[in-house]
Amino acid sequence: MKIITVNVNGIRAAEKKGFFDWLKKEDAEVVCLQEIKAQEDQLDERFYPKEYHCYYHPAEKKGYSGTAIFSKKKPNLVVKKTDWEDMNFEGRIIQADFDDLSVVSIYIHSGSSKQERQDLKMAFLTQRFMPHLKQLKANGKKVIFCGDVNIVHQKRDIKNFTGNKNRSGCLPEERAYLDELFDKVGFIDAFREINQEDGQYTWWSNRGQAWANNTGWRIDYQILTPNLKGTVKNTQIYKDQRFSDHAPLIMEYKF
Repeated sequence: MKIITVNVNGIRAAEKKGFFDWLKKEDAEVVCLQEIKAQEDQLDERFYPKEYHCYYHPAEKKGYSGTAIFSKKKPNLVVKKTDWEDMNFEGRIIQADFDDLSVVSIYIHSGSSKQERQDLKMAFLTQRFMPHLKQLKANGKKVIFCGDVNIVHQKRDIKNFTGNKNRSGCLPEERAYLDELFDKVGFIDAFREINQEDGQYTWWSNRGQAWANNTGWRIDYQILTPNLKGTVKNTQIYKDQRFSDHAPLIMEYKF
């Protein structure tokens, strides 16, 4: 199974850059999108490729946030609403269930705009999301979380660690959260199951020469419940074309 996740930073902008033509060639079973920045009534047939069942969860606020899932196989169930009303309002999560496997497209808050948003981000991660993840593990659920987590895990996941270690996305408490998730709770960073190289990034600032100099951050993930360990077959960060400030993360699984 091939799964692609990408923050498109505006699905209409990505479409103009050839995203859907590329997607057709990739022929993935499941595609997870974040930051679609569009309401469904703003999207025509170009945004509903015939190869897929397409499900959007836009934010209530126009031109902001939002997630989507495309799947070749029709899901048994698609879940857009959670107990987390702020996540629902901003369209930050959508889940598709396929028999015993769930795939989630999730867009974690950025805390870079102001301290209030950073506080919201950490409160969601620690008080709500981590308990949810632990419960999934306890229940034996098989889940793949795909999306923009807005956190780098280790020094090797960011070009300029020293200059950014006190900025949102690279804060000690954020990286410690991922330490706990991966090292203690046992969830799997699917990319690192295959690729241990430095300099593997998925996002580059539009300022300066970040893309040209590969001054990037690895903040996009496919995160697996512990019972999916050993299922990763292949991985790629696609950089031959640019559809947004993020690169698509492509994973292939042995199921």
